Amino acid sequence: MDTLSEVMNVLRERGYTEDFNLEENCLSCKDGECKVAPGEFVIDKVYRFEGDSNPEDEASLYAISSTHHNVKGILVNGGGIYTDALTDEMLECLQMKRR
Repeated sequence: MDTLSEVMNVLRERGYTEDFNLEENCLSCKDGECKVAPGEFVIDKVYRFEGDSNPEDEASLYAISSTHHNVKGILVNGGGIYTDALTDEMLECLQMKRR
């Protein structure tokens, strides 16, 4: 699998059906109805994609699960996860919480 869309399709087939949105101190899905706090999710796998010539084309795809909320989904982030709007706790979870 070489492309972001190919990996996304395979993950969807494996049950990662939700699209997570990154918020300041949680992940949200189901149109904001489900809020998953740090400590309630695990990053099962991270896929990194690099642009051929432009660093701005870089992206990370996170396969995320939460047994607390009984949900599995993906989070796509372009150009690196470091953003001022995130709490330190969320940054730590996205970097460290891997099985």
